Formats: sequence, C-alpha cells, structure tokens
Amino acid sequence: MTPTRAERGEPDLGIVVPAYNEALNLATLFQEIVQVFEAAGCTFELLIVDDGSTDETPHIIRALALSDARVRGLILTRNFGHQAAISIGLSYARGNAVGIMDADLQDRPADALALYNECRAASADVAYAIRTTRGEGLLKRAAYRLFYRLIARLARIKIPLDAGDFCVMDRQFVDRLNALPERLRFVRGLRSWVGGRQVGVGVNRDVRRAGTPKYTMSTLMRLAIDGLVSFSDVPLRLASVLGFWVSAGSILGMLVVIIWKITGRLPSGAGIGTIALSIFFLGGVQLLTAGILGEYVGRIFEEVKGRPIALVAEYVGTIADEQT
Repeated sequence: MTPTRAERGEPDLGIVVPAYNEALNLATLFQEIVQVFEAAGCTFELLIVDDGSTDETPHIIRALALSDARVRGLILTRNFGHQAAISIGLSYARGNAVGIMDADLQDRPADALALYNECRAASADVAYAIRTTRGEGLLKRAAYRLFYRLIARLARIKIPLDAGDFCVMDRQFVDRLNALPERLRFVRGLRSWVGGRQVGVGVNRDVRRAGTPKYTMSTLMRLAIDGLVSFSDVPLRLASVLGFWVSAGSILGMLVVIIWKITGRLPSGAGIGTIALSIFFLGGVQLLTAGILGEYVGRIFEEVKGRPIALVAEYVGTIADEQT
C-alpha cells in the first residue's frame, strides 16, 4: 500500500521560491522563514529554484541545503523565466500545502504564515495575497495597476485585482494545477482557472531587501501580453471589429468621393493626399492585425512542440536522493 504524505514525513507547508541572481537575499530569507514558522510550530520545507543565475545563487542554495535538510534546490540549465521556474518548482514541491513567494523579501515570511493559516481556517483551496501597498516606484505601481485591471476586464475568467503569485495552495489544488498541459504558463491565471474556494488576504509588499529588481518594464509588458493572450480572445475580436470599421469607413469614403466628383466639388489635387493617407492607414491596420494573430500563432507553435517547461541541471539536498 502506498504510504500517506504524513507517513512519508512531509511538512505542513512546502515553499517554492524562484530565484534569479538572488545570492544577497537567500540566507536572510531562510533565516526569517525559520524564525516565523518555528515560532508558530509549523513544519516547512523550502524549495529554491535557481533560474539560470550568473551570480553565487547556486552556491548559496547548496550551502543552505548542506546546513539544513529542510532546504532543497533545483538548478535549471538556463534562464527559463519566472513563471517557468515557479511551475517546475510546483511539480517537485512537497507538503500538505504549497506556497509561492519571491526571493527578494518583498513577500514577507510572516505573510506566508498568515496565508497558510487563512487557507486552513477557511478550508480554502487557495489563499492569495492582495497587495494593499507596494514598495516599487510610482511608474511601476501604475503599470501593475493598469495590468491587473486590464486583464481582469478582458479575461474570460475572474482574475483577482492586485493579486500576484504570492499564495498558499492546498495539496490537491496543486496536483490539479500541475496536471494542466500548458507549457507557456501564467500561473496566477491558471490558479483562477482551476477554481475552487479561493480567499484573498491583504498584505503590504515591502521594498526589495538587496540587489536589483528582475522585473523590468519590458518584462512586465511581456508578462501582460502572455496573460492577455492566454486567457482572452478579445484581441482577436478587436482585430475583426477594426477590420469591419475600416472597411465600412472605406466604402463611405468612396461614396463621398463619387458624390463630390459627380457634383464637381472634388478639390484639385485631393486624390494624391487621399490615396497616401489611405495606404498608410490600411498598412497600419494590417500590421496591427498581423501582430495580434502572430501572438496567438506563436503560442500555438510553442505548445505543439511539446518541450518541457524547464530543464533541471542539478538536484540539491534531499531532492537529489529522490532522483537516484
């Protein structure tokens, strides 16, 4: 008979932490997690996923795993991206519940414990963090605000406002999430798609403790496009609507020109300017439509290749023993 998770000695909470060049923060993060969870009498396991770091992050993971068996690690072969690192971490995470938090200490260990307690108290599948305050600058805060409201407006499913990846999920919910076949994963969107009982908990997001932010404006833009394309067909409908109105406008314009020509009111030289403007306008519409179609086709192309979400170069800690 297959042993239960309790019989296998799995912790109350497994914490997945994606890390890219976070050598300055990992030791502090682990110390604070130990202080918070030991004081609460909650057993935990920390799974750090190194996403192709170029600093000392892999060495820090190995050192932490040697000093404490509660630390496990995955060293990826290259940088696959934040969402891929989270996804591969979830597939290896142990625990009766599994949490996701960033390595930069903007997500506080005390809040992770609060999410875990709320998940248990409410008998919820997911307890997710709602950022009531953020430590970023004004421009980035405005970009986040716009992003969450745009995707909430356009997505076919209900995605909570101001709720990122920071959450705690029940074990069965994680198993359902891991079973989804997508390679290009927008985790907070997939979390909403799975459904179940989900509760939000307000938290304050601190400033980064050390190092430089990894989410630049271009990265945020890429994430926003991934979220929109993965969970909304509104851009495709927009292309169709735009094409309809351009065609309608063109027909109306032709009628106006014909009437002007018949009545002798057509201005001299108007034809060249009208043709030039029409070409530029229609060319822009065609490029926009092709770009929208390209985003969807590109994702279909990536999915049909069937490549894994990420590749692991090294297993660290007790997770290495499981792979032998």
